[in-house]
Amino acid sequence: MNLANLGKAGILVAQSRLQTAGHNINNSATEGYNRQRVMVQSAGAGQTAAGWVGRGVQAVSVQRAYDSFLYSQLAESRTRGAALATYGDQISQVNNLLADRTVGITPAIQAFFDGVQAVATAPADSAARQELLGRANSLVTQIKNANAFLDEQRSNINTQVRTTVTQVNSILDRIQDLNRQISTAKAVAPGQPPNDLFDQRDQLVAELSQIVDVQIFEQDDRVNITVANGQVLLGGDSVFHLDVRPSASDPSRLAVNYSIPNGVGGSTAVELSDSLITGGTLGGLLSFRREALDTVQNDLGRLAVGLAMAVNEIHGRGYDLTGAQGGDFFALAAPKVIRGEGNAVDMDPAVRFVNPDQLTAQDYRVSYDGASYVVTRVSDGAVLAVGNGILSFDGLEVDVSGMAGAAPGDGWLIQPTRDAAASLAVALDDPARIAAAGGVDHDGVPATPNVGAGSANGDIALEWAALQTRKVLGNGAMSLNEAYAQIVNKVGVLTQQNSTAQKAQETLIQQNYSAQQALSGVNLNEEYMNLNQYQEQFRAASRLIDVSSTLFDTLLSLRS
Repeated sequence: MNLANLGKAGILVAQSRLQTAGHNINNSATEGYNRQRVMVQSAGAGQTAAGWVGRGVQAVSVQRAYDSFLYSQLAESRTRGAALATYGDQISQVNNLLADRTVGITPAIQAFFDGVQAVATAPADSAARQELLGRANSLVTQIKNANAFLDEQRSNINTQVRTTVTQVNSILDRIQDLNRQISTAKAVAPGQPPNDLFDQRDQLVAELSQIVDVQIFEQDDRVNITVANGQVLLGGDSVFHLDVRPSASDPSRLAVNYSIPNGVGGSTAVELSDSLITGGTLGGLLSFRREALDTVQNDLGRLAVGLAMAVNEIHGRGYDLTGAQGGDFFALAAPKVIRGEGNAVDMDPAVRFVNPDQLTAQDYRVSYDGASYVVTRVSDGAVLAVGNGILSFDGLEVDVSGMAGAAPGDGWLIQPTRDAAASLAVALDDPARIAAAGGVDHDGVPATPNVGAGSANGDIALEWAALQTRKVLGNGAMSLNEAYAQIVNKVGVLTQQNSTAQKAQETLIQQNYSAQQALSGVNLNEEYMNLNQYQEQFRAASRLIDVSSTLFDTLLSLRS
């Protein structure tokens, strides 16, 4: 091999190195880019009478600085971080709503009982009665406004779930396209890695993992992707898109569905349990809805039920200014019942509140097994009641005695307190109808109403005022104020826990990112030094060609 070929080989390698260094510099700020370098080796040597003489250098491949372990660590930490950030964004809104105790429900409860105390002190005072109705309506408004905010959050979550699933499907399609491009590139240049295509695919997988936690399996230069408990999203040449549909058990909430082949060229949608979808934005949204939003709204509803039933029980024993016995002071809807899809019977069991003190703010399922109706608690699946008549549990009664025609597998979801706060209302609009008087006067004589001047006593109003501190919820553990304080504290604890976890996760993400970048990131100073080195190599190799040309000219001149 002559000097000219040696120079040519050196120039080609130096040129590849210069181009790769330039590529690194241009992509130093490109998300997901892994630094590349030219792998070279000696071109070997040829045997001569003087021994083995080298043939120069040759470029073998262009490799990216990539470590699958570091990449996986960073992706997993970002998945968890995205879930915590999304959860935090949602829970902080609820916390901001409830945390200010100078406005909202807490002062409204206090004002309501102050109004009750004023009526107890002056039962015949029409102004005090009117003020009480106004304060009762204000309390109802505050409770309903808080519930409306939670309903709005629920609607927003539905919208965000739909948006994130659309993003998942879009990314899956792009990953599949890159799978094909990589396969084509490998076929065109066997043994040579299409580094930029690998980077683009890895970046898409990283973006996908920030939306939902996925598992990645690489086979024959293709990535296969599963979610939840192993449901395939991308396998081989097929993409199985996620879908969003109203939940079969609760149409008010959107659920994520995956697709399975139905054997006749189509697919069937199967609902995924929210608890199976973890990590990323989608996992954070569903975790917040399940762990915080549902429980807070149920707790708020339990407060509304406790307020209405406790007040109505006492008010119903009193007498108003006309001498009539009191009716309900607050109006409240019956517990919410959601009929299961495909039920054979077109009716629902009758459900009613019996004892607010025993309410747990839980949801329940009623199912028919062909012989009996079974009540289970949604949160843990515990069986609470079995029978065919009136089933009693947790302060509720479920009457299934009229459910003729039910078939095995029929079911209903009972959300006793979910919509209770929304249904709460003041049942009276006439101050004179407030039943503040007891059945007897203070002298033991049956109370006689004195129309225009008020009833003879305010005993019922005094009982009513005592509700402010009486333990009417939580099996005798909480007053109405304490029940609301528990809601506020629960949200505060969840917010603080998430904030602490989020800060720790951000530190972990930064550590993993630094470790990954130490290997794969582009160091501009290093690349500038490489440019100078490769430039000198190019010049030196070019000089070999100059020398070869000079020697050749010398030989030609000798012949002349």
